[in-house]
Amino acid sequence: MVVGAGLVGGALAVALAGAGLRVAMVDRADPRQLTDEAADGRSSAIALGSQRALQGIGLWQHVAEAEPILDILVTDGDAPSFLHYDHRAIRVTNGAGGEEPFGYIVENTIMRRAIWARVAELPTLQVFAPAGLERLEREAERVVATLADGRRIVARLAVAAEGRQSRLRQEAGIAVTEWKYNQVGIVCTVRHEQPHRGIAHEHFLPSGPFASLPMTGNRSSIVWTERPDLAKAALALDDDAFSAELQRRFGHWLGEVRIVGRRWSYPLGLMHAARYVDRRLALVGDSAHLIHPIAGQGLNLGLRDVAALAETIVDARRLGLDIGRSDVLDRYQRWRRVDNLTLIGVTDGLNRLFSTALPPIALARQLGLATVNAMPGLKRVFMRHAMGLVGDLPRLVAGQKL
Repeated sequence: MVVGAGLVGGALAVALAGAGLRVAMVDRADPRQLTDEAADGRSSAIALGSQRALQGIGLWQHVAEAEPILDILVTDGDAPSFLHYDHRAIRVTNGAGGEEPFGYIVENTIMRRAIWARVAELPTLQVFAPAGLERLEREAERVVATLADGRRIVARLAVAAEGRQSRLRQEAGIAVTEWKYNQVGIVCTVRHEQPHRGIAHEHFLPSGPFASLPMTGNRSSIVWTERPDLAKAALALDDDAFSAELQRRFGHWLGEVRIVGRRWSYPLGLMHAARYVDRRLALVGDSAHLIHPIAGQGLNLGLRDVAALAETIVDARRLGLDIGRSDVLDRYQRWRRVDNLTLIGVTDGLNRLFSTALPPIALARQLGLATVNAMPGLKRVFMRHAMGLVGDLPRLVAGQKL
């Protein structure tokens, strides 16, 4: 049973049902709300490894629009030094002999619609939505969920994919390490005069990173990190004034920039669960960890959770084992912990390093960017990290069958 039908929970339910398991997916929201554009105006960076996993579970085929990330440009304020990644330098080829991009930018609404299109194809996946979870009893050999309308679900395992405020995590008494950054993320979509040519630009400013992510058409997704007081003032501006503030940070490399659609904002923080498993319970995605969006890797961590947990469960089932056994779940926890902790540390360190204007630190940053940019071998290592192709990869992420 998967509790939560968002991007991570939906992907896990689809992966398991596609492998032949009977899966129940529960969410308090109506599926029509989950796929409405007004529900989520964000876009996500889908690393190449994550895209391979989504393709392997039959979900990527339903993604209607995706813009390849061909180059990544990192700049620091007005400094002349920069870091440039070119997808052609890494030479990861696809089946047709072409070079793979770093990944893709996909609107979250499009991803949600792809999930529900795949859900409709899977007869062993039963959806309970909208449905409130009244109670979850985790017994020695099963879990029993009672819904608000009285219906009951009996399963071998419950998976919490509810997000950062996971109720199931809290009920299991799993402690978390967390803190809030003095930053707010402003998210919106802009249209610009010139084509972006598949370039993702991370521009570091004293208040935090300002990211421009290439979308289909002459559009880009903006993730603007700002101090809470300045973010509040910016969000109160009309579209003309807001676009002018965007232009100041965006620059003129793509011509005039104008906001299109709504704006969203959310406080930024870090969270990590002390453990990812409990008796017949596993945590995935934001229920287990939350990172700064500085590298656009939050969803990718969640999708690697999905690939690892799905592989662990499917392998246990093939061996005739109880998929909710503690040793099965411990394998998942050991597998994912190092990757998640590493990226938590990297994103937190980068945010602290770049969100200061102190001259000695600024000089060290600029020298670091210039040094890495001049070292092709080291750049290739970092580029493979950006593609999500480093570490103990689940089969799905490696492009293999589950």
